[in-house]
Amino acid sequence: MQGIRVLDLTWVLGGPFAGQTLAQMGAEVIKVEPVDGDGVRRIGSDESFHGDSGFFLSVNRGKSSVALNIKDPSGLQVLYDLVRESDAIIYGFAPDVPARLKIDAASLHAVNPKIAVAQLIGLHDQPPYANAPSYDLVTQALGGVMGITGEEGGGPVRVGYQIADLAGGLYLALACSGAVIRALKSGIGSVAQISLLDCQLALLTWQAQNYFVSGREPTRLGARHPIIAPNDIYPCADGRFLAISPTGENFWRAMCQAIGRVDLIDDARFQTLELRVKNVAALTCILKEVFAHAPVDEWVQRLFDARVAAGAVNSVSDAVNQPLAKLREMVDKVPHPSTGEELRFLGNPFKYKGSQCLSYPPALGAHTRSVLGRICNYSDDRIDALVDSGVIVATPREKPIPMSTHPSA
Repeated sequence: MQGIRVLDLTWVLGGPFAGQTLAQMGAEVIKVEPVDGDGVRRIGSDESFHGDSGFFLSVNRGKSSVALNIKDPSGLQVLYDLVRESDAIIYGFAPDVPARLKIDAASLHAVNPKIAVAQLIGLHDQPPYANAPSYDLVTQALGGVMGITGEEGGGPVRVGYQIADLAGGLYLALACSGAVIRALKSGIGSVAQISLLDCQLALLTWQAQNYFVSGREPTRLGARHPIIAPNDIYPCADGRFLAISPTGENFWRAMCQAIGRVDLIDDARFQTLELRVKNVAALTCILKEVFAHAPVDEWVQRLFDARVAAGAVNSVSDAVNQPLAKLREMVDKVPHPSTGEELRFLGNPFKYKGSQCLSYPPALGAHTRSVLGRICNYSDDRIDALVDSGVIVATPREKPIPMSTHPSA
């Protein structure tokens, strides 16, 4: 996405995650937010850093911020001027809102026939669903993931992070990329629509396909896998949990040797994968007893040495502080642009050669003046007039440094 300019009109989580993903892929991303800012800038005041919430900071790195009232005709014209010089636009309004704001695909293509338009919606774009609100929890519920998440015999549980919003953001970034490529190839702007519900249904993959094939309903099994055994988590002597997945006969035998239970290899109940799945209750009882005799780190090391897929069940702090997170450069330290105080952020999962660490999330309107001057050729006087009218928020005009009157100057 190097050299591609994207206007990001999204807010909250899923859409901004898409914008940040595009920035991680190399795009120039301009966050166009209302003059009072993205509403989540101030959410969760107990977990904020210099006024911005952790929620906002997590999905807005690598962007410029232009604060703009697009409901005002003058503000809409400013947006159109940005559209004219951009490759793509992403937004997450309810299906009927873009047309009312005059930023639907037809309106945008009248300004820039080549621009790619990627839209994130909740459920569907036609009545009676078009105006139905859809939040992460409800989308998880409707999308089936809660039906297969939770302890066996227990109630449904939502995935611990906002998988509906975040998956929607990933699909939105992918759809935007595809629409940009199509526009570059054809010279004609294209439109992509992503539904949060569609994304959850798509992620059901083989669980849904098995249901289509067999008619059997997938159920909640806790951490256990329905067609692989052993594939589960087990409590260890220190109260922590071990996740282990010795998939394949070689790894099954290696696991049995590593845990000192070679007798299980020839046990008639466990000699094939099918038998291990059939007798998973008995196998689980045996393995729980085995793993309860040593702390998790000891088991992890033994199994790592035997090349068996296993690992401790980490907390969030464990996960981001583990050596692998450092080796994979998945934690960045970024200075605050005003104070210089460093804050840790999650790193870039895209490992492009020569890619740079993403910049700190932008302050509201921090780049309005520079973006409108650089991209739209607005003069400082025009920008000042827009600020005075309340259409935009921008940093004050830089005053020229007076020449020194000192004799040595």
